[in-house]
Amino acid sequence: MPDEKITVLAIAKAKPGIEDKVKAELMALIEPTRAETACISYDLHQDTENKRSFMFYENWQSKQALDEHIQTPHLQNLLAKADDLFDGPLDVTIWKKLS
Repeated sequence: MPDEKITVLAIAKAKPGIEDKVKAELMALIEPTRAETACISYDLHQDTENKRSFMFYENWQSKQALDEHIQTPHLQNLLAKADDLFDGPLDVTIWKKLS
């Protein structure tokens, strides 16, 4: 099943007071990620009630494509800053479409 399309929900919570900085860092991922060949969609959302909470809704051609995305310089750069930006670990779940 590694060639099945997958959906990813990636949720991050900004540390207090740096919501705008975190938003800018996450927005910077959009263009290079959408340019990746196996990226179907990559959309950033912000919680309407808790401005510290952000969520990427992502669709990829395969789990392998996601694994390759995780190794890209733009994502590795963000992950290197995670402890300074995020209030706790990222919550990443992988989904497959049933219908």
